[in-house]
Amino acid sequence: MTSSRDTVLGRVRQALGKTGTDPVALAEAQAYLDAHARGPVPAFEGNRVLRFIRRAGDMESTVARVSHRNEIPAAVAAYLDALELAPALVAQLSSQLSSQKVHRGVCWPEFADLDWDQAGLSVEARPTVGDDRLGITGVFCAIAETGTLVILSGADTPTATTLLPDTHVAIVSANRIVDTMEDAFALIRKERGSIPRAINMISGPSRTGDIEQTIVLGAHGPFRVHILVVDA
Repeated sequence: MTSSRDTVLGRVRQALGKTGTDPVALAEAQAYLDAHARGPVPAFEGNRVLRFIRRAGDMESTVARVSHRNEIPAAVAAYLDALELAPALVAQLSSQLSSQKVHRGVCWPEFADLDWDQAGLSVEARPTVGDDRLGITGVFCAIAETGTLVILSGADTPTATTLLPDTHVAIVSANRIVDTMEDAFALIRKERGSIPRAINMISGPSRTGDIEQTIVLGAHGPFRVHILVVDA
């Protein structure tokens, strides 16, 4: 079965007189990209991780650091416990749970092995179905210049988990923070070889200023974005 994408690309190849993938043309295109000078970028000084944390805060994200991956559940629980949520929302988050568990949510498969129960959390490794209030994801990388999270679509990285829950918790490895957007795209090309179906760049919670130019958070996505930077 031919997908719509294959059909469109087939027509483009036919119009260009191409019969398939041309290794020589691909190599020439890559050589052009490698040789092409980047546009001007600001000079960065100081620690890249600290710069990312500062800029993420400017974008209304909250940020915490943990030393090791196994500290993630406790850090998520501490963040959730500190939120001043309305009683009705707390009741919804606590529904169908034992008395020891106070929050529930979904996570990407890469975090299924973490001990969420020990932290008092009920977290399922599955895509969101639309009514989950908490979504926990990783990132492909993060951009220090703008405090931005870079999410690539894929079977194991369902992007709806970053969009539908009220609260999005993103796990960022310190060694996956790059300086600029140009660095992020270069990393995608290096590690993936081609651009995925979708790239989502998230800079803080969803917001709008459509009504009287007053910024309102949570307009088209999460009300809250909390970032955990994992040092190791």
